Amino acid sequence: MVKIHIPNNHPRAESLRIREKLVEGFRKGVVVPEGLIAHGRGECFDYLIGEKTQPFAFKAEKAAVALLLLSNHPVISVNGNSAALCPTEIVKLAYLTGSKVEVNLFHRTFERERTIEKILREQGLDEVLGVGENASGTIPTVCSLRCRVDPRGLLVADTVLLSIEDGDRTMAYRKSGKNVIAVDLNPFSRTAIWASITIVDNVVRAFPNMIKLAKNLKKENKETLKKILETYNNDKILKEAVKFINQRLVRLGHEKVFGFSLTEEVLQLAKLNSVRLKG
Repeated sequence: MVKIHIPNNHPRAESLRIREKLVEGFRKGVVVPEGLIAHGRGECFDYLIGEKTQPFAFKAEKAAVALLLLSNHPVISVNGNSAALCPTEIVKLAYLTGSKVEVNLFHRTFERERTIEKILREQGLDEVLGVGENASGTIPTVCSLRCRVDPRGLLVADTVLLSIEDGDRTMAYRKSGKNVIAVDLNPFSRTAIWASITIVDNVVRAFPNMIKLAKNLKKENKETLKKILETYNNDKILKEAVKFINQRLVRLGHEKVFGFSLTEEVLQLAKLNSVRLKG
């Protein structure tokens, strides 16, 4: 398979690079077709927030790092998409925060688990939980194969970092008393609503941000970290995200977009279609 060349000056270069990583992950058996669909859904919301880490997301990322550092048994849960997009960053964040890393898949096969484990080990991770028979524990309130968990990891975790939307597990973990940090671009999802801390950001930005934050927050004492969490309100953060999206859409509806106002753009398109019809 010929690898596509993406010019740096392409207006959608970064988006295309992310897609190519997922396609490569699909070819390797890391990503499933359903994961590609899930990415497309998330990318729509990324457009709405301007494809940047907004202030509400950065607040959540800071609180997330503080929570990981304060937790006794933090675990980063890895699925196919996150393994394809940011394995290096997952491993770095795990070491900085003292978190364990566990493979947990909806479309679960031993081959996928082993492939993801290999990717994480290649990035320097010494221990990968949740692979094969090691996932001998069960979360009974989770209906899918995600119910299978490692007794050393997700089963006993007090804080779980979930990357990318996962409503059923978020609800089950929260009801069982666990803290849940969710990286989810959709502020309306069950995952976002049920999570303790919701990071409305793309994983490819969220993990690097959290790595930088962890390097600084590791130097702080527990009281400082606790104050960060005490002043954090997830409901408020979600409202900020929704308000930002709403205001941005209203603004774009009145301002010029890509050199045209929306009205001008429609007129230009109508003229082009008229010429084509005449031809």
